[in-house]
Amino acid sequence: MQKTITSLQNPLIKQLVLLQEKSRERRKTNLFVIEGLREISLALKGSYLLKTVLVCSDIISKEDIFALKESANNDAEFIEITSEIYEKLAYRSSTEGVLAIAHSKTLELTHLQLASKNPLILIAEAPEKPGNIGALLRTADAAKVDAVIIATPKTDMFNPNIIRSSVGCLFTNQIATGSTSEIIAFLKENNINIYCAELRASVQYDTMNFKKPTAIVVGTEATGLSEEWLKNSTQNIIIPMQGEIDSMNVSVAAGILIFEAKRQRGFRL
Repeated sequence: MQKTITSLQNPLIKQLVLLQEKSRERRKTNLFVIEGLREISLALKGSYLLKTVLVCSDIISKEDIFALKESANNDAEFIEITSEIYEKLAYRSSTEGVLAIAHSKTLELTHLQLASKNPLILIAEAPEKPGNIGALLRTADAAKVDAVIIATPKTDMFNPNIIRSSVGCLFTNQIATGSTSEIIAFLKENNINIYCAELRASVQYDTMNFKKPTAIVVGTEATGLSEEWLKNSTQNIIIPMQGEIDSMNVSVAAGILIFEAKRQRGFRL
């Protein structure tokens, strides 16, 4: 018979709240929380293992629970929770009545495997806002880049706000993190050209040849890229703008650059 939790004071519920709110807890336990049927399904597709699945049968259908059990790893524990508990735990009311505690994966650069001999990689240096990271991951998924690398991240990648803003694209991209120095060394070792989005000493982005192994590097809107990137850049590139300001949202800029590279590589609708 499936276990049921009816109290917010239950130790598992308290742990889930900690995992939602504290990056230290996520790092210590190597666990994180996923909210929503679509996001959990994408995590399973991305070979993430579930530890516990909390379902509110007042919201989620029996058919969806059955399908989730069929696709989940065998040792995932399914537990019924009340609608009161679900409402306290869920950030959104439209997530189909299900949350999961999942095992995190190592995202170290040393584990990154590039399947393509001519990779297209998106790199973001020190993005601070989870919403921007999520938007970058959605852009990367839409373009089906070979990898997304986050240099010197300011938050852990299993932050619930990243998962939510990426609409689960955290699980559909190949992702790695590392220091700027480590990433530059990796790119040079693999003979990957480095194109930095930067105002200084730059050329218009669509004049460059992105058909060869390419890394497109974007920085924060506030400070741009560090000098270490600029010193090691194959070429700085710029998106010409006609308005009064000289920068745009980092995910928008990344989208323009990545899809120009895809266009050059023969991508067509």
